[in-house]
Amino acid sequence: MGRHTLHGNPPIDVTLRKSAQARRLSLRVSRLDGRVTLTMPLGLPDRDGLAFLHDKEDWLRGHLGRIGPAEPVSIGSSVPVQGRALPVVAGPRVRFLDDRIEVPPSRPAAAPIRARLRALARDALAAASDRHAATLGVSYDKLSIRDTRSRWGSCSSKGVLMYSWRLIMAPPVVLDYVAAHEVAHLREMNHAPAFWDLVAGLCPDYALHRQWLRDHGESLHRLRFDD
Repeated sequence: MGRHTLHGNPPIDVTLRKSAQARRLSLRVSRLDGRVTLTMPLGLPDRDGLAFLHDKEDWLRGHLGRIGPAEPVSIGSSVPVQGRALPVVAGPRVRFLDDRIEVPPSRPAAAPIRARLRALARDALAAASDRHAATLGVSYDKLSIRDTRSRWGSCSSKGVLMYSWRLIMAPPVVLDYVAAHEVAHLREMNHAPAFWDLVAGLCPDYALHRQWLRDHGESLHRLRFDD
């Protein structure tokens, strides 16, 4: 992995990736957070990849303009917690209160907020997964929390549930739907009608919550928590 910056207004940071599976150059822009990745065949000289990148700069800037900029988290911004936007303000220590998030002004805000959100997400998703698993009479092997870009959750054939911690920023009913979806896969490892019947039994309004993620999920990924 390498990095390259296209200078301009604004500058664009690009991740350079060499892949033995790549047969051609490809430029990918994440629709979730606007991160740019240039994938190159393993034997291709970097200069050829960079020439391709600069040739595509106009297209890239236009595409990024349609996605919208990333939003760094700091004092003065706001962060949704269980569907409620809370302002980030200065305080004596890191605290999540009913109407605000406090962080000490002497330290970066993003990392401690991210850590607290991950902990809240693990607790909420474990509780929801346990409840739905008990309803279906199934069990899972373990639960992991990650910052995934392409999916909100997954269930492996070995019974491992994985969720995006960013779900804690969505309304609780949306988080609950994703947990129901993944737990249902412990019974049906597919998306056949029988699977959706299980999901509907666990979460009758699942279609509304699924649509919420389609409509608003990008805004959750747009928040940047890297100080």
